[in-house]
Amino acid sequence: MHVLYEDAGKLKAETIFSEADTSLQVESASGKRSKIKRNNVLFTFEQPAPDTLLPSAEALAATLEPDFLWEFAPQEEFEAAALAEDYFGHAPDAVEKTALILALSAAPAYFHRRGRGLYRPAPPDILQAALAAIEKKRLQAEQQQQWTEALVAGQLPEALRGVARTFLDQPDKNSLEWKAFDAAIQQLGASPEKLLLSLGVWPDPLSMMRERFLAAHFPKGTEWPPVAVEPWGEDLPQADVEAYSVDDSSTTEIDDALSVTLPDDDTLCVGIHIAAPALAIPRGSAFDDMARSRMSTVYMPGDKIPMLPRELIAAFSLDEGQWRPALSLYITARRHDGEILATDTRLERIRVTANLRHDRLGGAITAEALADPDAEVPYAHWLRPLWQFAQHLSAARDQVRGKPENNDRVEYSFELDGPADDPDSIIRLIPRQRNAPLERLVAEYMILTNTQWGALLARHGVPGIYRSQQMGRTRMSTQALPHESIAVPQYIWSTSPLRRYVDLINQGQILAAAEHGVSARLVAPFKPKDADLYALIGAFDSQYTLWGEFQSSMERYWCIRWLQQQGLQEVRAHVLRENLVRLACAPLVTRINGLPAFERGQEIMLDILGYDDLGLDIECRLREAL
Repeated sequence: MHVLYEDAGKLKAETIFSEADTSLQVESASGKRSKIKRNNVLFTFEQPAPDTLLPSAEALAATLEPDFLWEFAPQEEFEAAALAEDYFGHAPDAVEKTALILALSAAPAYFHRRGRGLYRPAPPDILQAALAAIEKKRLQAEQQQQWTEALVAGQLPEALRGVARTFLDQPDKNSLEWKAFDAAIQQLGASPEKLLLSLGVWPDPLSMMRERFLAAHFPKGTEWPPVAVEPWGEDLPQADVEAYSVDDSSTTEIDDALSVTLPDDDTLCVGIHIAAPALAIPRGSAFDDMARSRMSTVYMPGDKIPMLPRELIAAFSLDEGQWRPALSLYITARRHDGEILATDTRLERIRVTANLRHDRLGGAITAEALADPDAEVPYAHWLRPLWQFAQHLSAARDQVRGKPENNDRVEYSFELDGPADDPDSIIRLIPRQRNAPLERLVAEYMILTNTQWGALLARHGVPGIYRSQQMGRTRMSTQALPHESIAVPQYIWSTSPLRRYVDLINQGQILAAAEHGVSARLVAPFKPKDADLYALIGAFDSQYTLWGEFQSSMERYWCIRWLQQQGLQEVRAHVLRENLVRLACAPLVTRINGLPAFERGQEIMLDILGYDDLGLDIECRLREAL
């Protein structure tokens, strides 16, 4: 004797081995035995053999039309076996009963299951709605298939044109459009980015990367609406100094300038003058909300997205010939050994004599020329004493660190002849030595300022946002902790308030400390243990990292474009570790598969085999070790 029963929603036919009141033990054709509940049994039968029942019943069920069964069946609840006898006109055999059960179960729109072997025909109105839904689904499946076929053939259906740009970052995975696109990806074995580029959704990888970034982080556009900025600092004392700023030619937000006076033969007074936008940006103001929403200016080759409105930048940038409010740090020191004798922080107005540019002066200003009093050096009366004191500052930090600072790496500026969103723009890589005098000079005075102002806040108990490095780990916090690689006892960011929100916040705190001294902690914008200051650290760190990653990806893209524009087929590189190398001619790090084991710093020659503008990489192989 055999049995047809349900197991997890499926029909199974097996031979009865033994029976009990509430269960049966059955044996499959393979000899496997199992125990089933009697409540799951549909019926027992003697013929045919269990392994032929279901195949025969499935073939017969395929000939039974659900709409005819629905018309033939009674309109109340019925048993499948009873309907089989009426339908076939005789006592049904096992195959016929099973076929009818399969046909009823396969047509849920026509028949609602009410229990084991029991069904009820769907009411006419419900049936019509269900059939309409089935037809709609069929048509949608056809449409989806048509779209997929078009995509695979390299054609973008008109219906997908308006949503295709959302497929990478904001796809509606329940939509037919996405399902068609996803199916095309699976068939082609291509990445979503490559398929969209091949379909012309974006004209080139550069446009794709820029537009995705802007859509995700600047959906309302990158330009701030026009704002009105009141004049600031007209009642401040005017500083009687000859100050100069030193920046790249592309810099329009002039945050800092330097001045120097020589009271006597062995004393100098250095002024580090920082733009003071915090005067116009009180905590919680509309300008503060703007700056906080961006946290930093976003940089990329040939373009940038300012943190602050342009009108505000123009009002506070230390542009040459203009009186501007500045937060100044004056350092009085001995010239022969660099010992600092006194410091003073003042809020004042300064007028920068000239905005000097690295790329225009760098070649004329060398360490040798500055050391030779007879050599002609531009702005020598300003540069030589600043350079002399900067060397003392650097030597003092080297002594704390226990070794000289490694400043011999070449960095690059990116200049574009053409729009930043045009991949055909000509890119120029301008090498810059980190240990060049102008670079070192500005860096030393910014380090000095950030160290001194960090100490000022700590001395008066005014909280600030510090950067520390201990045991190789760099982090931001409200604690004045040492920065080991810079070799200073404490360090804050405070010299770029037009470009970084942390510097802007710290400037407000420094202004309070400079004006109110020990009582500053009671009147500063952020009081001790202010929870919002802790929240700012995490928010800034996250967003600043995000902006940096985008800048790095854009610079990497333009490095690859530069290699292509130069037509280079071979390049020199230096091994960093294992298969990782840095090119000697561009700021690009890449991996070379199968690279032999070399010592760090080994110079090698590479053949360039191909470029991947989308993956931001180049394919190279080792030619020889040099």
